[in-house]
Amino acid sequence: MTRGGAARTRETPERRCIASGESGPAGRLIRFVLGPEAVVVPDLAARLPGRGVWLTAERALVERAVAKGLFSRAFKAPAAAPGDLADRLEALLARRLIDLIGLARKAGQAVTGFEKVRARLKQGDAGALLQAGDGASGGKARLARMAGRAPVIEVLDSTELGLAFGRDFAIHAALDRGGFADRLIAEAERLGGLRPAGAMTDRARRGAVRTSGEQQGGPATVPGQGDR
Repeated sequence: MTRGGAARTRETPERRCIASGESGPAGRLIRFVLGPEAVVVPDLAARLPGRGVWLTAERALVERAVAKGLFSRAFKAPAAAPGDLADRLEALLARRLIDLIGLARKAGQAVTGFEKVRARLKQGDAGALLQAGDGASGGKARLARMAGRAPVIEVLDSTELGLAFGRDFAIHAALDRGGFADRLIAEAERLGGLRPAGAMTDRARRGAVRTSGEQQGGPATVPGQGDR
């Protein structure tokens, strides 16, 4: 097992997306099973029993699957999917990411606050730098330049990031290298694909997950909040 409870695997399994027809690492897709009333059920942890189908975590592909009835075709049976499935998945993945950061915090592997995050980055212990999408661009840029090889993740807003630390809001956070950071990076990729501004490339989600060398100017400051 790695730090944070993530198991080491020798190879990454691939799954085929029912909307694009392309295969890719299972960690970038979302598994679905068919519920007892023929309703599509997201299986974010990929652990529910029964036959599953897979869909790439991208809003456009989720909307296509719903509009074209691709779940029924994939299951070879009637399969009802709500019209707002993409929005529901976004909310579920955001909650999952917040909970993961909270677990890292309780394990002593996550810190928040500008000075604490800067200290962690200077020590070279950070496995991921998280910054609120609605935080001040100046403070975020300063920390991003210190991130080195640690991914810079911006898929949560300040209120969501604050929830992970039991606060009203938070702008900056860092996770130690290890299992929690690895899992967070993977979950952030999936969430970024469901958030309207989160198109993913192999290296970065258009400002959602990127290295310090790709840091760009961030969104405007949240009134009255500034850096935290």
